[in-house]
Amino acid sequence: MDDAAEVARRCAETMYAQDKVAQDLGMRITEIAPGRARLRMTVAGTMVNGHGIAHGGYLFLLADSAFAYACNTYDSVTVAASADVVFVASARAGDVLEATAVERTRYGRSGVYDVTVRRVPGGEVIAEFRGGSRSRDQRVLDGGAP
Repeated sequence: MDDAAEVARRCAETMYAQDKVAQDLGMRITEIAPGRARLRMTVAGTMVNGHGIAHGGYLFLLADSAFAYACNTYDSVTVAASADVVFVASARAGDVLEATAVERTRYGRSGVYDVTVRRVPGGEVIAEFRGGSRSRDQRVLDGGAP
């Protein structure tokens, strides 16, 4: 494992240890690399709305979490500056969803990341998300406190 991959792994472990939202919702990090992250989550019965489909907020949250893990892989505390989502298909209770975040570009303290949320198995696209990031002057591995 090269140094950049090791830093990415350690950043993800550090963040996840403090990420009560991801832990409470049962999100699992299944892949991490510089500028990339893949998270999985099962849609719980408490995540569906009055139409019996997954509430869009939970889909956004999964995509946003993958985005956060991807853009924090360089040991610089990085936060969302913008985000957009397009809901493509519905998910239901019991569905396993996978969000794959990929860095498109970084420039100065900013970056752009695309996230695709898919149902697994099968790979049907559920949502597409684009996030803009902004790095701060703190280090993830130093605790990241503002």
